[in-house]
Amino acid sequence: MERTLTTEIGQHVGERVKLAGWLHRLRRLGGVNFLILRDRAGLAQIVLEDVSPLAHVSPESVIQVQGLVVKEPQAPGGYELHDAQVEVISPVTEALPFPIHKPRLKVNLDTFLEHPIIGLRHPSRRALFRLAAGVMAGFRSTLDALGFTEIQTPKLVGAATEGGANVFQVDYFGRPAYLAQSPQLYKQMMVTVFERVYEVGPVFRAEPHDTTRHINEYVSLDVEMGFIQDHRDVMAVAEQVVHGILDRLRRYHALELAELGVTLPKAPTRFPSIYFPDAQQLIYERWGDDCRGDPDLAPQHERWLGEWARETYDSEFLFVTGYPLSKRPFYTHPNPADPRYSNSFDLLFRGMELITGGQRLHRYEDYLQAAETRGISLEALQGYLEAFRYGAPPHGGFAIGLERFLMQLLGLSNIREATLFPRDLKRLTP
Repeated sequence: MERTLTTEIGQHVGERVKLAGWLHRLRRLGGVNFLILRDRAGLAQIVLEDVSPLAHVSPESVIQVQGLVVKEPQAPGGYELHDAQVEVISPVTEALPFPIHKPRLKVNLDTFLEHPIIGLRHPSRRALFRLAAGVMAGFRSTLDALGFTEIQTPKLVGAATEGGANVFQVDYFGRPAYLAQSPQLYKQMMVTVFERVYEVGPVFRAEPHDTTRHINEYVSLDVEMGFIQDHRDVMAVAEQVVHGILDRLRRYHALELAELGVTLPKAPTRFPSIYFPDAQQLIYERWGDDCRGDPDLAPQHERWLGEWARETYDSEFLFVTGYPLSKRPFYTHPNPADPRYSNSFDLLFRGMELITGGQRLHRYEDYLQAAETRGISLEALQGYLEAFRYGAPPHGGFAIGLERFLMQLLGLSNIREATLFPRDLKRLTP
């Protein structure tokens, strides 16, 4: 007999089927007992008269069940199995660190992260990471349709050349190497090969943060594109990507969105935009917080701007453009009209930075000058600079943090909840 998934049993009313999965819950009610089996698709209820095969096993034992499919409106999915026989494949004989059979997982975050492989089995956690897969699929499909080529760049690099963040040093056959902070330099180089490229992969930041919005390894969704006029062309593609992701979730992940109680964000066709100095002036005028002259926006300023965008434009997304050049990486293109500022942007999602991007330098001599101004060694940049010595088009790009996107989409209080196995100041296992 072929295995049937829990969501397929309604197609076999009056027939015997075979299910396989985990013992999610067993309710002993005297003469009638209800076994809930969980597989990758969902839950199914089995009516048992004889529970002796399960007498000495605990929840999460792997089991196989054969039974007759009967329509039952009160059961999960509207169907259940009768006249069932149970076989235990992999028994569990000890208590779980915390129960996972309840509709909502009730466990503190530290305990969850000590035993993630148990907590991740809960339907709500599975739904969350299926949404993560949907985000990546929407990202890829949108860019594929726009003529981008997916690439994979090295995660072991010979020099910490990007700046702006600490790096993890590793031993590479007796010489120092570093875990890549981002694919930035490589994706710029590949613009000279494919014109339009993207990557989905891990990045590493050795920054000693201990906050609810930072982790030291995360998944970055990176984009780079050539032959642009300026950063506004990049912003237009970022809009398309966000819409593509949201459309993918809407079309293919309705069950997961419902499981998690998620309402997709308000996202107009064109996201509103505000120039960085204007944003600071607005914050001062509206909230009395004088941040004018600061080189960046504080988290509370981003939250206020998120509220303003929703009130003013009915949008949960807001571009902030033209950050001071001094706070952007050395490869960032200045604003020709005012070189104190840059042709760069952040996209705020519900008041938190989601995307950072902009136009890059593309002329070799501009890189030499920028490196000298920033005090960056040219020796470590030779492979990167070769792309510009031999002709690079005007280009730009952006990056999205997958876990931060999920955190804001789901209204989570800590980014670790949106990370399969978080790496932070305290955790290197499991």
